[in-house]
Amino acid sequence: MSGHSKWSTIKRQKGLADARRSSIFSKLARQISLAAREGKDPATNFRLRLAIDRARAANLPNDNVERAVKAGTGELKEQTKEVWYEGFGPAGVAVMIQAVTDNTNRTAADLRALFARFGGSLGATNSVAWMFRRRGIIRLPLNQLSHRRSSVELQLIDVGAEDVREENGQLVIETDPARLPSVKGWLASQGLAAAAADIEFVPDTTATINEPGRQKLQPFFDALEAHDDVTDFYSNEV
Repeated sequence: MSGHSKWSTIKRQKGLADARRSSIFSKLARQISLAAREGKDPATNFRLRLAIDRARAANLPNDNVERAVKAGTGELKEQTKEVWYEGFGPAGVAVMIQAVTDNTNRTAADLRALFARFGGSLGATNSVAWMFRRRGIIRLPLNQLSHRRSSVELQLIDVGAEDVREENGQLVIETDPARLPSVKGWLASQGLAAAAADIEFVPDTTATINEPGRQKLQPFFDALEAHDDVTDFYSNEV
């Protein structure tokens, strides 16, 4: 894909060891809590609905989902906040990081050290954010389409998709964030189940990384995913 998002690896993550799965469950729960601050009803809070869909795709237990919603609405005491960090990773790749933390000084220090360890640098606000746009992204497995692909692609444009492209065996549908619910709903009405749907940060321009750079970049991404406070991140690498 153009850029990197942790949620694009959810299928791979399902097969990880129990300790790793526990970390992923914690991150998914934090995403639900953040979304629930905007309203606890998934029918009217699309961000919450997306967060719950991701959690269920990763087999997060219902009790955990309900507890996360209550934490977000204030029914359970929670002292965390959402913070965004930006910087340049190995090979000069631009990275945006979403974190949920109860200690911003600790998280910033951790991420600064992590960037430095891999030859990058944590930047100031808007040091790389200007390179990205918030977009609605839906990923649909191509094997669902068969002979319908051409007609589905044409109809997608009619219902609000702004770009449709193929990546890694999936049809990637890009929309204005406000149109994401209606486009996803139209797909469901056609019997097509999205593998993933979310509002992501998409880079305006991408960076092609050579093999030596990629060998440094993947461990950096792995370290970001492993950090307890990091709930999502995006880059402009391809």
